[in-house]
Amino acid sequence: MTPAIDLLVKNKISHQVHEYQHDPSCQAYGLEAAEKIGVAPELVFKTLVVKLDGKQLAVAIIPVAEKLSMKLIAKAAKAKKAVMAEAIEVQRSSGYVLGGVSPLGQKRLLATVIDQSASQLDKMFISGGRRGLDLELAPEDLKQQLKAQFAPLTA
Repeated sequence: MTPAIDLLVKNKISHQVHEYQHDPSCQAYGLEAAEKIGVAPELVFKTLVVKLDGKQLAVAIIPVAEKLSMKLIAKAAKAKKAVMAEAIEVQRSSGYVLGGVSPLGQKRLLATVIDQSASQLDKMFISGGRRGLDLELAPEDLKQQLKAQFAPLTA
């Protein structure tokens, strides 16, 4: 169990756990997850942590094959500028290792934006809190758990 799974169970959120053997030589964690779980990459989302205006951290959740637009995440978070957070900041604030950062069960709840493409889906897959572990759930359930919003995030 991970903090992400514990949170879903505690709040009685419908979900499915998908485990697979992570290849340590693979750097494209999300694409590896899509392939090993056997689902289209547009259903698998990665969790990215950004720093807004050089101060607070925020979470962006986007399809694994896409690239985050810093302009769009800044706009959605009502900030002037966004940059990727340093790895050490991500691990400290989330409690997870890179490649296994789940948006759920982080040490503290950060402002979160989910790419609008998720709002059109019945189900989506996110990291379960470690490499080789993904969670399947409804996008609306994820949004409610994270007090998140849907917005365009990819260019």
